Amino acid sequence: MSPSVRLQEMIRVIRGARTQGEERGVIQRECAAIRAQFRQADNGTRSHNLAKLLYVHMLGYPAHFGQMECVRLIASPRYNEKRVGYLGAMMLLDEKQDASLLITNSIKNDLSHSSQYVQSLALCTLACMGSAEMCRDLAPEIDRLLRASNSYIKKKAALCAVHMVRKVPELGELFTPAARSLLSEKNHGVLHGAVVLITELCERNPDTLEQFRKVVPELVLMMKGLVMSGYSPEHNVAGISDPFLQVRILRLLRILGRNNDTASDAMNDLLAQVATNTDSSKTAGSAVLYETVLTVMDIKSESGLRVLAVNILGRFLLNNDRNIRYISMTSLQKIVQTDHNAVQRHRGTIVDCLKDQDASVKRRALELSLALVSAVNIRSLMKELLLFLSSCPPELRAHTTSGIFNAAERYAPSQRWHIDTILHVLTTAGGDVRDETVPNLIQLITTATELHCYTVHKLYRALITDISVQSLVQVACWCIGEYGDLLLRGECEETEPVQVTEDDVLDALETVLQSHMSSPATRGFALTATMKLSTRITHNVDRIRSIVSIYGSCIDVELQQRAVEYNALFKKYDHMRAAVLERMPVIDKSSPGHTNGESAGGTIKELEPTKLTQEIVFPQEPSNQVCDLLDLLGGSGEPFQPSPSLSSTAPGPASSTAGGDLLDLLGGLDVTPAPPSVTVYEKNGVTLKLQTDTQTDTGMTVTLTATNSTDGDITGLTLQAAVPKSVQLQMKAPSGDVIPAHGLGQVTQTVLLNNPNKVSLKIRVRVCYTSQSSVCQDTVQIDSFPSTAW
Repeated sequence: MSPSVRLQEMIRVIRGARTQGEERGVIQRECAAIRAQFRQADNGTRSHNLAKLLYVHMLGYPAHFGQMECVRLIASPRYNEKRVGYLGAMMLLDEKQDASLLITNSIKNDLSHSSQYVQSLALCTLACMGSAEMCRDLAPEIDRLLRASNSYIKKKAALCAVHMVRKVPELGELFTPAARSLLSEKNHGVLHGAVVLITELCERNPDTLEQFRKVVPELVLMMKGLVMSGYSPEHNVAGISDPFLQVRILRLLRILGRNNDTASDAMNDLLAQVATNTDSSKTAGSAVLYETVLTVMDIKSESGLRVLAVNILGRFLLNNDRNIRYISMTSLQKIVQTDHNAVQRHRGTIVDCLKDQDASVKRRALELSLALVSAVNIRSLMKELLLFLSSCPPELRAHTTSGIFNAAERYAPSQRWHIDTILHVLTTAGGDVRDETVPNLIQLITTATELHCYTVHKLYRALITDISVQSLVQVACWCIGEYGDLLLRGECEETEPVQVTEDDVLDALETVLQSHMSSPATRGFALTATMKLSTRITHNVDRIRSIVSIYGSCIDVELQQRAVEYNALFKKYDHMRAAVLERMPVIDKSSPGHTNGESAGGTIKELEPTKLTQEIVFPQEPSNQVCDLLDLLGGSGEPFQPSPSLSSTAPGPASSTAGGDLLDLLGGLDVTPAPPSVTVYEKNGVTLKLQTDTQTDTGMTVTLTATNSTDGDITGLTLQAAVPKSVQLQMKAPSGDVIPAHGLGQVTQTVLLNNPNKVSLKIRVRVCYTSQSSVCQDTVQIDSFPSTAW
């Protein structure tokens, strides 16, 4: 291939290469020839060589050595060379290249050129790769061109100004007056550029946004003209008059009407007109309608208009184009929380989309279906979701099961329905459920006391049918271990009774223990269930003892430990076996987590106080009350020294009194008054008292007691505490989270404090609870403890 080959011939040779090595050789030879000609004087082929180099660059080969040639061609007076030079600059240069600074002066000169096509080349290049420095230098030239009389130049200048505003936002003030004047143009290209420029200015400057809100009526008239105009072959796209300009105007109206009642009211009628008069059978019309829906949902529109927007999205769901169905469900997902009832009308169409072949559409339909679940439609919609679960692709199973569990927990009409639904999910997709499903279901079963017999029968049937689903097998083993006596009794009103013998139950558990499909955790459930049955059956205890003893030498350490401990229970502690293996109490699911000083914010200053802040001072116990008690025993008149844990002064030596001698006869019993109970919080009928129970040299135990004097129960009670970093804090689990009304009960929580440095103790307690459907949160600060508390 000779060096003077034309571009078309070079493309033909490169495409004819049979191997990558042959293609590389052709390109290397051509690049070498191009370099050689670049070093020569002007021979009339520079533009052709640069064009070939640009094609090489498009194939991914290095072409950086042509950057300076681009600069030379841009400075050329010939239009054909200038055109190739600007094209090369847009492809080979960017703002990080030093060579880009060399073309600034050429661009400035070309922006004042007499030919509109040369000006257009300079505008396109500046809008493509102009750096911040170039934008600052050439901004006055662009502002001048925005006011030119040539529409061809003005539309390109408007788009160049958009690039400048993105690069240097402070230039927006320079272009604002010119952008406002462009809205009066008739040329659609200029209007499109003006709307894009105004959109960019409004998004970046709140003051400019307020200024352009005054032009909303003008934009509304412009949009009405496009909607109601007749056929125009110059702007018509599939029966829609300039849909590109319509979409841009609607997007600008959305920005101008957001959080503004006046602007929103001015465009409500227009949006209704666009929504009703635009044909959605073509893609262009669907694009305009979709932008209309987004605008309606983002501004302060009327309720009827929002329903109309949701109905448009509902029509999109019936479209044959999957892309349109996808964006429809994406939009419905965003508004389902605010317009739930309007979206609910299209529930049937949304559920039908679960059968779509496209994975993305199916995923969106699933998310939207789960968002539509409510207490009213839980039964019907759950049937559809369970049907979808049986045939959904593997990548959606985990998300589907998680959504079904959450919906069932929130809206279950009954506990039996809740249990049946979870068991159905475990049977269908038990391998894809979350790890917490098993403990959650066990907690649900324990609370449904009247359904224990029904549940254990149903789980036993599921166990003997299939033992491959580990989560289901674990729950079944747990239930059989807890309620095996109900299973053996065979009396169940909710389901058809099945006569089950002790051997049948033990055979099922032994099958789980011996199955290769059982995980170590499942075997642990089965072994524990077998052990528990030893107190619930009468004739097969020896068989249970034999099964347990076998696993005393199991290779799995966890299973071996269980078996060894159960064997010890049989041999050494058989008298305690019935008490140890009795039924588990009801599991309290809502136990708040522990909070220590570090997690609560590290230091007291970091915990934001609320309006309620009290300083608590412990009262000192008067010593004469104790002395009066000792006087009854014939004690002397010497004063009695109170216990150090409550005294406000340093303790002194004990007095040798008759009272003291009498107490010595009782084994050194100390007469210590009851610890003081101090009210630290009292509001909304809730009273919180603090009491110091025990105290050591560096530690102290504090009990917080909450009572309720209102007519209704206080729910959701949580207490959090924060102490200085030098103090260690541990909060035990509370006795509950519901305070009965009328003072009929109380909730207590123990706090352990460790103060190794014996610093001045401060503690801040945050109280959170729900009273009469309103959430209350307050903070109290305890700044003063007994002096003996360090």
